Amino acid sequence: MKFILRIIILFLFCNIQGQVLNKKGLKTYDGYFDFYYEESSDKIYLKVKKLEEEFLYINSLASGVGSNDIGLDRGQLGGERVVYFKKAGNKLLLVQPNLKFRANTDNALEKKSIEQAFAKSVLFGFKIVEKRDENYIIDLTPFLMQDTHGVSERLKSRREGTYKIDASKSALALEHTKAFPENVEFEAMLTFKGQPTGRNIRSVTPTSSLVTVTQHHSFIELPDNNYKPRVFDTRSGAISMSYMDYATPIQEDIRKRFVVRHRLEKKNPEAKVSEAVEPITYYLDPGTPEPVRSALLEGASWWNQAYEAIGFKNAFQVEMLPSDADPMDCRYNVIQWVHRSTRGWSYGGSVVDPRTGEIIKGHVSLGSLRIRQDFMIAQALMNKPFAESDNNYQPMLEMALGRIRQLSAHEVGHTIGFTHNFAASANNRASVMDYPHPQISVTNGNIDFSDAYAVGIGDWDKVTVAYSYSEFNNSTNEKEALNTILKAATFTGHRFISDSDARAAGGAHATAHLWDNGKTAAEGLEDVLALRKQAIGNFSKDNIKSYEPYSVLEDVFVPLYFYHRYQTEAATKVIGGLDYNYAVKDGDEFTVKRIDANEQRETLNVLLETLSAETLAIPKDKLELFPPRAFGYVRSRESFKGKTGVSFDPFSAANTASDMTLKFLLNPKRANRLVLQQSLDSKQLSLEELLNSIIENSFNKSYNDTYLGETQHQINSNVLKYLMNLAVNDQSYFQTKAIANNQISQLLRRFLNLKATDVQYGIMIKEFYEHPEKFKLEVSPKIPDGSPIGSNICNYNPENK
Repeated sequence: MKFILRIIILFLFCNIQGQVLNKKGLKTYDGYFDFYYEESSDKIYLKVKKLEEEFLYINSLASGVGSNDIGLDRGQLGGERVVYFKKAGNKLLLVQPNLKFRANTDNALEKKSIEQAFAKSVLFGFKIVEKRDENYIIDLTPFLMQDTHGVSERLKSRREGTYKIDASKSALALEHTKAFPENVEFEAMLTFKGQPTGRNIRSVTPTSSLVTVTQHHSFIELPDNNYKPRVFDTRSGAISMSYMDYATPIQEDIRKRFVVRHRLEKKNPEAKVSEAVEPITYYLDPGTPEPVRSALLEGASWWNQAYEAIGFKNAFQVEMLPSDADPMDCRYNVIQWVHRSTRGWSYGGSVVDPRTGEIIKGHVSLGSLRIRQDFMIAQALMNKPFAESDNNYQPMLEMALGRIRQLSAHEVGHTIGFTHNFAASANNRASVMDYPHPQISVTNGNIDFSDAYAVGIGDWDKVTVAYSYSEFNNSTNEKEALNTILKAATFTGHRFISDSDARAAGGAHATAHLWDNGKTAAEGLEDVLALRKQAIGNFSKDNIKSYEPYSVLEDVFVPLYFYHRYQTEAATKVIGGLDYNYAVKDGDEFTVKRIDANEQRETLNVLLETLSAETLAIPKDKLELFPPRAFGYVRSRESFKGKTGVSFDPFSAANTASDMTLKFLLNPKRANRLVLQQSLDSKQLSLEELLNSIIENSFNKSYNDTYLGETQHQINSNVLKYLMNLAVNDQSYFQTKAIANNQISQLLRRFLNLKATDVQYGIMIKEFYEHPEKFKLEVSPKIPDGSPIGSNICNYNPENK
């Protein structure tokens, strides 16, 4: 009886299964994978024709949350994975093989040994709902309705709340669910329900307990085997991908590194100049308004200059995205105009074939509020721009558009395979892959914006394109030809230094910096301080339009007051600094050398100006421009921070600015390098000399003007706290701690039993000595947001791609 019952149940189940494709109302999609949509159940059924045939799976975010801090942006790419379907009993498993570890060999058993040595990942298991003509029908819906992009985890990690998908408020999205011969695209509108705990999620959602976004999924046919990977060279400026090849002969490097690039081939390989078989084409988001649209088109198209220089005609093109096209469709390289509630970074990412490094899709996300920050910088620098007319905005707009052109080129550069080159600004702005600070001059007391941003691709950009994209005939030794390109670049003075070596905190490279200008950091800082002084002197109510609140004027003043911030960071890296290259044996570049002692001392003299009350005290007549905030114009993260309640606090502004210099200048790693360098060469700048110079220009300064004197006390208190930090920091050498402690003890003997402010310094020191274990680096009022590019976003980590 039980046996008969089982037979009946199995018959009924199989009968139901067999009816899936016979259902009425199924909408059929024919493409790389055929699939079917059933409206009554809101389900998608996928037909799998071939098992264990690899394809590319990519997830992305079609619509975002709109908060820079949360980071879930419209158009954000997720991960790309090579996957295949494998049958296991009554299931199809979606399997991701482990491509980090390979054996490039014809020996099948050797390959098998690698596959079995390292874990693979099963991404999903699908019940087979029907089998027809050796094809398997699976219900794809549960796969599409999961949080593949990690929205809930991102919200949780950002402390915005704990959210889960609410299935009752989620559905498949058909508008961009499409099928094409080489790819199929799916979308699902997912609603996350939870308890909001963060300010950011509340600021960007109409009902913060319900967050609805659209996630996109792409199944893509992998490229053919005709692509030839190019070997990575650390000097090239190319983004790389890598894996370990266990079939490598013992005498060779087991880790294989290749550049990430688009496929580009000449129609006529023998011709010096030829059109491409298939040009690299980028498409601009049609939602981009003018005049930004024209600026982005122009800036991105600069790259064609570099391709022309290596013999490709019209090989790089930029067009408007067709109105009916989906920007998430992997057939399109896209430049997308992304909106957020606050100003934030832009970034460029790519979908890359993990097997070879071939770029399949480039996707640029440009933050729409960035241009307004550049406009405001120009507004702050100009002398009375709105004195006669509120319509005198063209000079400011032109500077902002100049930056947008450069930004477009920069982010596209990432998506065609290039990383940052932060040494380019010291060589005539040789690369759009640097972060450019506006290069502005003072002429007859007027601010000149005419050369604020470079126009066109840089000379270094032509070098890196030549390395990654030059096509060589069969008779050419490719390795020698590529080395010739890089040696020629070195001979003409080009440098390539990227992210980690350009950062200021603990950084040592004296040439590679973010947002800097000048052949040397000291020259650039002198120029910036002179410009800042001139612009602050000119600053008036006419830097805003008629009938705007003075609170707007205060916000315009912020980027002007801190205008020296990035050049200061650059200059601090000269102290205890090094000059070095990503050198290779038999290359023409030198390896490493210490920065000349005289250059360090000259740079220090300029840096000390940033710790002077004369530089940091806001002129008294300007303080009248900054009343308590107007109703409806509250302070934001981009405003001055203070400790005087509703009134403007110039002392805290000086405290913040001096803290900015000192946290870089007295970084324990920098101090340690000074100790090391002086031990190798007694002529080098020593840590004692550095600390003596700082104290001479802080505690040993006095002013008859009480306002300047009190401003200097704000600076001095920061000097003392960073001295204490050196004395107890775990990263400090023993010798560094001893030198810092000696300076502190000298100050203690000086400050006891003197006037009130000096006694306070003494009390701070005595407390420090009595309870050193309780010392904490006191936080100064936070500097307003400045850099629009986050340190972990724009940076392309090649090992993650």
